[in-house]
Amino acid sequence: MAMTDIEQRTATQVVWRFIPFLIVCYFVAYLDRVNVGFAKLTMDADIGITDTMFGFGAGVFFLAYFVFEVPSNLLLDRFGARRWIARIMFSWGLISGAMAFLPEIAKATGLSGQYTFYALRILLGFAEAGFFPGIIFFLTLWFPATYRARIVGYFMAAIPLSSALGSPVSAALLGLDGVGGFAGWKWLFIVEAIPSLILAVVTYFYLTDRPADATWLDDEQRSWLTQRLASEDKARAAVSPASVLKSLYDGRVLALSLVYFGVVACLYGVGFWLPTIVKDFGVSIAMTGWIAAIPYIVGFFGMIWWGMRSDARMERTGHLAIAFALAAIGVGASAFIGDPLLKMIALTVGAFGVFAVFPIFWTLPTAILSGATAAAGIAAINSLGNLAGYFGPFAIGWIKDATGNFAWGLTAIAACAAIAMIIVLAFGHDPALERAPDEARGS
Repeated sequence: MAMTDIEQRTATQVVWRFIPFLIVCYFVAYLDRVNVGFAKLTMDADIGITDTMFGFGAGVFFLAYFVFEVPSNLLLDRFGARRWIARIMFSWGLISGAMAFLPEIAKATGLSGQYTFYALRILLGFAEAGFFPGIIFFLTLWFPATYRARIVGYFMAAIPLSSALGSPVSAALLGLDGVGGFAGWKWLFIVEAIPSLILAVVTYFYLTDRPADATWLDDEQRSWLTQRLASEDKARAAVSPASVLKSLYDGRVLALSLVYFGVVACLYGVGFWLPTIVKDFGVSIAMTGWIAAIPYIVGFFGMIWWGMRSDARMERTGHLAIAFALAAIGVGASAFIGDPLLKMIALTVGAFGVFAVFPIFWTLPTAILSGATAAAGIAAINSLGNLAGYFGPFAIGWIKDATGNFAWGLTAIAACAAIAMIIVLAFGHDPALERAPDEARGS
């Protein structure tokens, strides 16, 4: 059906109101989450940790994230996005900045550097829990289903963008070693924590919780958007779990959690260790930053293009399966390639696949969950899937310490992507759940 004038005007206005701002917020969030990978290049000796310890500390963030994810999203639904997301951003900014003072905190508390590192990563996980699923839930309150893949793609483009831009910036900050008496890795944590503190204040005053509260839309736009979203939510209610509790153990939610586990294992398993993999090529820290940015640049364009392509065709299963296949092939092949150029090509192919998964994946749960069950179900999928954020980095670090190389660790996370692809093909998808109500009646 052709887009009406009111739909076009409203969708355009809502996109420009929220998406650029949310991209900036997620850019900062993701950078604060993974900058520990660059800090590792010079931090290890100062706090006395091995690769296995680093892998555990990098990943333990997600165990804490898992515990508080669902409660956090339910609180967001109760108190509103602007208050709760502002709280999340402020608390994670404080804790991320505290990472710069890890040795001093260890000395003051009597803990070893190893356990202080673990403790701060756990606190960071608690602080940030609910941010990503909260935004996904927030987007369901503002965008009809036919826009979901491209909108999530725009928002999540902050992941490869933060890594592509953040890699050389993080490498440059490491070069401030000794300035003001601080090590370079300390400057990295301090400088990259400041934007989240500033954005927390802006978020409180800028976000609007629901379309009914949007005074920046005219009456006709508010009415159209509210009615369209309400009719879609009513249609989803017929296939949605009956309660918040039931959504947590619904078979479809659990299956989607396994799928998400597969893509997150690839994302963080490679992401936390990519600087180390590249540094092992024998290049400088500055060059490591530029080389490590390449897969993320390709992933950025892949995420945007593949999400738009999926929306244009209103097809999800095939697009997801192809993306997972590329992720498994690229990451798996990189495990057994010694040549630096060919290894980076394989990792770049894998990155395209990994990032292309995300915008399409999130159309699946938002098509079968409604109301409060959407807040709980989305959080459950994200929290269970993000346990791979613990598994991936820790497995690679443990296997590297045991074998002396990254090959079998990369193979393990490539297998996760392959299994996720099989589940996607078995799960399937009903496109009627994403059509506008009048289109669904006419089908």
